[in-house]
Formats: sequence, C-alpha cells, structure tokens
Amino acid sequence: MTLTVYQYPKCGTCRNAIKWLDNKGIAYHAIHIVEEPPSKEELAKLVEKSGLPIKKFFNTSGMKYRELGLKEKLKDASEDQMLEWLSSDGMLIKRPIVTDGENVTVGFKEETFEQTWK
Repeated sequence: MTLTVYQYPKCGTCRNAIKWLDNKGIAYHAIHIVEEPPSKEELAKLVEKSGLPIKKFFNTSGMKYRELGLKEKLKDASEDQMLEWLSSDGMLIKRPIVTDGENVTVGFKEETFEQTWK
C-alpha cells in the first residue's frame, strides 16, 4: 500500500521523513501541505485515526501560529474551530502527516516510523 505524506518541501523534518521512507523502500505519494492542505473533513479523519488530541496537529513553532495568537485561542476553541483553522492554512499544520488510510503519524520520530511504517 502506498502511503500519503502531507509535507512541505522546505521543512527539514519532512525531508528527514521522506529520506527515511526512501531508505526503507516504502512507496508514498507526497502532497504539498501548503499548496493542497487537507480539507476540514480529511483532517477530522486524520485526527480520529491518529488517536492524538487535535492540538498535536498544530505547528506550534510556526510564525503563522504565533501571528494568530493561537496558543491562547486554542484553550477555549471547539474542535470544529480548530479544524477550521488547520484547514485554512497548511503552515498551521504540524508536518509531515503520514497515513495509509488506517494509521496516522504526525511529525517525524524515527522510533515511531519504525513501529508504524516498517
């Protein structure tokens, strides 16, 4: 099965994840997360399948996150509002997001990739 990788080419973490997949010979389809951000519906599915809290999907170190003051806003935001923000701008999304339709990883940790995508 081919993985889907939502990534940003200039992101070092994304490049490391792609390199890891390439080295393991794992097939994937890369999607530029800024040019084609996942829809609100897609994000809701990814969050659900990941088992992670939705806040883990935010790129908290990004300029856009800070510009919008999301650290404070997230405290009182509904899940629907958070999905709206995430789907509105790919730069707000922590990356890479890798999925096979059932499993989802967010970010790149070699141990997690080893366990999930071997």
